[in-house]
This record gives sequence, C-alpha cells and structure tokens, in this order.
Amino acid sequence: MRAMVLTDIGKIQMQELPCPSIQHKHEVLLKIEKVGVCGSDVHYYQTGRIGSQIVQFPFVLGHECAGRVLETGPAVSRVKVGDEVAIDPAIICHECDQCRVGRENTCRNLRFLGCPGQADGCLSEYLVMPQESLYPLNGRINLDEAVLSEPLSIGVYAVKQTHLPAGADIAILGCGPIGLSVFCAAHSRKVNAMFVTDQIDRRLEVARKAGASWVGNPDRQDIAGDILRQSPAGMDVVYECAGEQDALDQAIELLKPGGKLMLIGIPRVERISFVIDKIRRKEITLINVRRQNHCVQSAIDMIAGGEIDVSFMITHRFPMERTQQAFDLVAGYHDGVIKALIEFPA
Repeated sequence: MRAMVLTDIGKIQMQELPCPSIQHKHEVLLKIEKVGVCGSDVHYYQTGRIGSQIVQFPFVLGHECAGRVLETGPAVSRVKVGDEVAIDPAIICHECDQCRVGRENTCRNLRFLGCPGQADGCLSEYLVMPQESLYPLNGRINLDEAVLSEPLSIGVYAVKQTHLPAGADIAILGCGPIGLSVFCAAHSRKVNAMFVTDQIDRRLEVARKAGASWVGNPDRQDIAGDILRQSPAGMDVVYECAGEQDALDQAIELLKPGGKLMLIGIPRVERISFVIDKIRRKEITLINVRRQNHCVQSAIDMIAGGEIDVSFMITHRFPMERTQQAFDLVAGYHDGVIKALIEFPA
C-alpha cells in the first residue's frame, strides 16, 4: 500500500509499505478516505517530538481520519463491509486501573494513532483498527464531518470537564481547529458571552460569523484589558488552546475569583509558569484535558442533530500526493488555514 511517511524533520515522502491485515477476531480492515492535519502532527513534523514522545524515523503520522470497512474479523458485530466510519484513534487495553475506572483516555497501555512508540498513523491507504474504535455513520454525517468529529470530541470533553454553568462568560484563547471545536461545544450550551482570540484574522472572522461575542488579535490588542472592560467581573472559564505562555498569562488575568482554566493547547516548551500569587488569591482551578474520553459518539450525534456545524472549519483540501504541502501550509499558518484535509483516491 502507499503511505505518506515522515522520513526526517520537515520531510514527508510517499512509500510502499506492507498492507496491514486482520490479526485478531475483533479487528477491522479499513480503506482510509480522508485525513485531517492536526497541530500535534505538525509538532512531530517540525521538531520530531512532543515532550517525551520522540519520533524514530521513518514514521507514519496522522490520527484524524475516516474511511470505509473492507473486511471484518469473525467476531465483529459493530460494523459491516461497506460501512463508512468515523475512527477514534485510541486503542485501549481494558485491563489497567485507568480503564477500569472509566479513564480510557489515560490508559496505562494506550496505543494512539500517529504517536511515537505507540502506533503508526493513518496517512496510508489501509488501516486495521479494533471494532470498538469505529463509529458507523449510517448516512447521518458525511466523511468530512467524520474526520472533524475527532477534534470536536476533544472540545466536547473539555467543555464537559469544566461543568460550564448556564449564562457563563468564557474566553477561548487560540481559535484553530481545537479552539473552534471548544467554541462549537460551548456555544451549544447557551453561554452568555464568548470572547475569542487568535493571531490569524481569517480565523477571527470565522469565529465572529459563528457567533463569537467579541474577537481580538493579541498581536495588536491588549487582550485582557479589552475583554475586562466589557466584562469587568472576569471570566468564569478560560480555554487556553494556543499552548503559549502569553496566552496563559492572559488567562490568569481574565479569570474571576473561583474561575477555571482549561489547559488544552500543547506547548512546544518543556515548562510553563504561573504567577502563583494571582492563581492562589483568586483560587483558580487548573484543569488539563487529555484528548477525548467517551465523547466521540456525542460529537457525532451533535453534528447529525444539527446542534453543531463543523463544516466551516475545512479551508483547504489536498490529494494524498501533496501531503507535505498540506503540512507546510498548516505549519506556516499560511492562507488563513484552519483545517487542511488530505483526500485519498477511491
């Protein structure tokens, strides 16, 4: 099969690899149709690592994907040949202490697509996954939406974790695909005001059209000052989706006493810092989100039910052969990119 392989920092090449085959009775062979380029993929592309997860070249990236069922193992009952499916990129063990208490997202033996040391990614024509990672679309959503259900499920999980109160004022710092996924999930909860920031004006315009109360660019504005002038009491929740120290500092300034800071963005640095006096005196709650947990089906249902529209996030499409161009576009934040989609031949 053909696969797009990361062969060095900033280099992706098409290579012929052995086609995977079903090894266990609950596995499913898939034909990959579409793959989204995620910011974490770009981390590996540009630096070869995220924290302690270091790429050993060559390596296949990618974890946001959708496809079609080609073959099923003898014990598969969840899907059938020909089904279009959304794919949860997590493969869990079911046996560790985390799985037993419903924290599959922090499974001790987790294997995640496109994660070094765990599993090759989905930037290939074929993929084998356990049936539990597959969500049949049944014509309810299309393949584009199925790809976006993966980042959306992270947004759904992040909002769920903050127990967002009715009528809350919130800020979302960074409105790439994850920030916009948080935006969509929070917007469906009927919050009072949503303040959104980003360094790319096209993303801000998209957020404005999608219903943001206010948008601002930190390169040109005093974000904390401008928002607090409109909402002097401060934010109930801030979702930091940029992974940047400046945004973290803004978040602490914006939060009201007793507020919650949800850390979603992945910093490129090993350490971040907070002014302890401020977070202590305000009694700020810090919450981390680790991918999604039991939220993929919820994300699909919200799209299918018309509660959330994610189609506006896709701004660029590339054929499989131009995967490196897609990564360069996203890495450079060129042309107002939000989500680049890589499409595989039928």
